[in-house]
Formats: sequence, structure tokens, C-alpha cells
Amino acid sequence: MASLFSTYSTEELLKKLKKQKMILIIQIIVVALMLVFAVFSTIEKGISFQTFIPLFFAPMIFVMLYEVKKLKQEIALRK
Repeated sequence: MASLFSTYSTEELLKKLKKQKMILIIQIIVVALMLVFAVFSTIEKGISFQTFIPLFFAPMIFVMLYEVKKLKQEIALRK
């Protein structure tokens, strides 16, 4: 079965890869900040909903990493 990215041109794949990498970096920074704020909030006020917010967003990082990996594989296949 053909991959989802097989319909894109090589230039489009490169643009999409660059965009996905930038989004991934921003997402990692945001989750890291949320983690820091959650730790400080837990220290000051105890365990609350804010303590667990980073856990809800962390799996999105792994999905983005997987998509970046798939994009790199598709680009490598075309070379």
C-alpha cells in the first residue's frame, strides 16, 4: 500500500518536513514550560489538575516525532 506522503512532490515533502520540525521544537518547548510550571505549582499548592496537564500533551510529541521520521524515510526513498 502506498504511503500517505507518496502523493507529495519532493519539494512539498521538504517543506512539510521543515514545518513539522519547527512545530515539534515549539511543542517540546511548550510542554517543557508546562512541566516546569506544574512542578512549581505542585510545590506551592500541592497536587492539582495543573500537575497532570503536561502528561496530556506529551504524547503529541511522540506522534510528531513519528511523522517526522516517516517524512525522512519518504525523502530518503526518493533519492
